[in-house]
Amino acid sequence: MRIFLSFSLMILSLSASAIVIRHDVDDKKYLAYLADFAPLATLYVDGAHGTLIKPDWVVTAAHATFCISSGSYIGLNHGYHKVESVFVHKDYQPGKSHDIALIKLVNPINDIEPANLYEQSDELAKITWFIGVGGTGDGLTGQTVDNYENGGVLRKAQNKIEHVEGPLLKFKFDRGISALPLEGVSGGGDSGGPAYLTNHNTNILVGISSRVEGGNIRKYGIMEVYSRVSFFKPWIDKVTTGEEAVQRQLALPKLEKLPAGLTEQNLPEVCSDIGLKPNAI
Repeated sequence: MRIFLSFSLMILSLSASAIVIRHDVDDKKYLAYLADFAPLATLYVDGAHGTLIKPDWVVTAAHATFCISSGSYIGLNHGYHKVESVFVHKDYQPGKSHDIALIKLVNPINDIEPANLYEQSDELAKITWFIGVGGTGDGLTGQTVDNYENGGVLRKAQNKIEHVEGPLLKFKFDRGISALPLEGVSGGGDSGGPAYLTNHNTNILVGISSRVEGGNIRKYGIMEVYSRVSFFKPWIDKVTTGEEAVQRQLALPKLEKLPAGLTEQNLPEVCSDIGLKPNAI
């Protein structure tokens, strides 16, 4: 089991999320609680996230859905919730494009307030929060603790939107006088996690964690790429309110191409290793 778990960690770490922090700020200042972002969903035992945006809908990164299908379970607020279906954006191209998918739950969740979707096109220079349970480290060393070793410890960090490019948002890991007090970026294992704002205790989802580009992985200077929620709001609205025929015109029921290292042959064992398995629902 540990062999396949390590293998899955490698797959998830090739993308993004969790929190790598400043080297000159105490890690304890980054520790977070579920109440900090209640709509945070967790897809696997070792991480990968999504965000509850309607009582029975979660948005995440397309590439993070490789083990999610009808009958799978995802975690929210210490509970497990059964998946009805998955909708992967038809234009998703691994590592080359945006990265977004929707998960429909069998039953609505009524004790968690869903996040609102950011609608404006003025994201540039806004300061957002990241949150996740994946790997950690600091800007000098990069990630030194993987998402399995992190053991579910939740952290959050701040970052400013540096670039807005069509369907994408980009963040840079700054240091020194350019850094925010709790500057940070995603580490390995929590792809699909949120970049969010809060306004009068309302959570507003701005971006969805996808990947990194340029520089040393998860060290100062790295750029993080998130899918831009405002760009995809029309697609989200159509999929979450449309009939099945409309949904299937707009999305695929699963990934067409698996993440690097996964095959149809090893996928079942990997998914068995990392999938959430409630004892009784």
